[in-house]
Order: sequence, then C-alpha cells, then structure tokens
Amino acid sequence: MSAFANAPIDVPPIASSPPEPLLRSELLNTAQQLDAHGLNRGTSGNVSVRISPTQWLITPSGVPVDKLSADAMVLMDFEGKPVSEGKPSSEWRFHHGILEARSEVGAVVHTHSRFATAFSCLQKDIPAFHYMIAVAGGDSIRCSPYALFGSQALSELALLALKDRKACLLGNHGMIAVGKDLATALALAVEVENLCAQYWTALQIGQPHILSSHQMADVLEKFQTYGQLR
Repeated sequence: MSAFANAPIDVPPIASSPPEPLLRSELLNTAQQLDAHGLNRGTSGNVSVRISPTQWLITPSGVPVDKLSADAMVLMDFEGKPVSEGKPSSEWRFHHGILEARSEVGAVVHTHSRFATAFSCLQKDIPAFHYMIAVAGGDSIRCSPYALFGSQALSELALLALKDRKACLLGNHGMIAVGKDLATALALAVEVENLCAQYWTALQIGQPHILSSHQMADVLEKFQTYGQLR
C-alpha cells in the first residue's frame, strides 16, 4: 500500500496557516518538487496555497522553475485580484474557484504530467482498476470536458469534476490535485500520476478488472481508520 494511504481522507476546515514568508518558500519548494518528480517541465503547471480567509498565493505566469523565487509568488485576494507585484499564473481562475468553494482545501496543484495528461487527451476517467483510486476521494478519477486554458469555463468544469473528489483530470490538458496543505496536495499529485501510469501499463496487456462500487465503498470506509487515519 502506498504511504499516501496514511494521509487524511477527510480533513476539517483550516483553522490557521503558517505566515506568508514561510508559505512563499513552501510554494517554491512544491514547484521545484513537481519538476524533480517529472510532473511538470519548463513553465507548465502551477501551484497555489491559502494564506488566510481573504488571501492566497499562486506561482507566477510563464516563469521556469529554475528562475522562480519565493518573492516571485503572487499574492491574490478572493475577488481574484493580485495584491502584490507580478502576474499570476494564467490558470488562477480555477485555483481561485477551488479555494473559494472548498473551505477544507488549503492548496491546489496543477500538472501536465505524462500519464495523467495522456488520459486527459482521451477525455477518459480513470476507473477503479486499483483500490488506491480511493485516495482521490471516490471510485474513479473523473476527467472534465475540454475548455480553453485560463477561462472561467475551465474553472467551472474543474469544480464539477472535483465534486466529492480530491483530484481530477482536465480534458486535453492535465491534472489537478488538492489537499489540506501543500505537502498533501503534492503527495496526491504524485500518487495520481503513478496510478495513471499503472493503468496505462495494464491496458497494454488487456482490459483491467474494475472493482465494483461495493468493493470501493469498503475501501473508502477502511481508509477512514487505516493506520493513523481518524
């Protein structure tokens, strides 16, 4: 079983967050980790983190990871306006939409990782071929229809695909993973990409056996108390 299964499945709303300078550094580190894991390359993908009920940080637009700095992260308000210097990622709308709609979410990770993006280009949900699909919160990882990057339509489709979920694919685009904090969202993004790679591998051999809704309900229930889960 993946170590991610020991991470909380249901988390309460965030009571407080680390100070802004620390979150800027953590945001930079997360972007660097995504590159190190091969989940993003160049200027692809973006990351955000909630600071307070009124503000959040996001990676800037069009800056390669090796050129990023903590100071370059863009501070935003919940009206979707920058309140610091810099241009926010072109995908700021779905980050804003998710953080605004989901009080339990403290961080959002978006990647153009190889296997997740390949399935997104097929506009294909990832079914319960493996019980660890439950880490994303249900019995599948949904894929949204296509919408133009950076658009409000994409934000709305992402929210629908994430209903009762912690991860989704974006049609002909990539993947989103959310979590209570940056470390949790990053771990989920890594896990989802790994699951997509496993599913792709299984499809090269034949049609994987898909677990039933009842079997996945048992998994989701067990995840509530497995290991350190409470």
